[in-house]
Amino acid sequence: MTRSSPLKSNTVTIGCFHDHLPRVEREATIVAVDVLRATTTAITAVESGSRVLVAESLEAAVPLAARLPDPLLVGELGGFKPYGFDLQNSPHAVAGDVDRRRPMILLSTSGTRLMAEAAEHGEAFAASLRNVSAQARALSGRGRVRLFGADSRGEFRPEDQLCCARIAVALLERGLEPGDRATERVLERWGDAADDSFLTSPSVQYLQETGQKHDVDFVLERIDDLDVVYPIVGGEVRRLP
Repeated sequence: MTRSSPLKSNTVTIGCFHDHLPRVEREATIVAVDVLRATTTAITAVESGSRVLVAESLEAAVPLAARLPDPLLVGELGGFKPYGFDLQNSPHAVAGDVDRRRPMILLSTSGTRLMAEAAEHGEAFAASLRNVSAQARALSGRGRVRLFGADSRGEFRPEDQLCCARIAVALLERGLEPGDRATERVLERWGDAADDSFLTSPSVQYLQETGQKHDVDFVLERIDDLDVVYPIVGGEVRRLP
């Protein structure tokens, strides 16, 4: 894993998750963000009553599925639903007519790997634009907060920068400080950006071109509508009002 410079206490940093998490202080709280779509899908499924477990890879999903009773396989790799999976990695899909008795295994190109590694680190949450305010309140009192947006084709996508910036702005109001210059740059660009400012994202373009714009609409219609946070414990996304 990549090593990073030590950061002082009472800071919030914003970064992009690529292949693996960088070295993070044990006492820091990690927040995983993948607005389009993994963390939004996970949060929506849990909020709808499903049990959700995240798989960091297809190779990890297969044995996990073998241990669970009749699991529902949800996910994408490179934007495409893997062979044998039941549903695409889609908040719109998991909010629909789904058998909530079936445990859900969620797999995505980057977002679920970020969630899985964050949970291995220690205290970790999955967040999206659906629960920005609740997530910021839940982080009050934490001395070190590390916000990570999921990599998408090597890029830190606008929707994730927007979400991370909104959480960070609320934490700055609670007394934390930006931990580095990269965080300050994200805050300068996205700290007061409008809800729809991420519509220029390549992620949005891809979803529009592939007939999946319903997921973009789903996000925009549910900005900060949940007063709940979603800790990731043992690879499972849970619900904490």
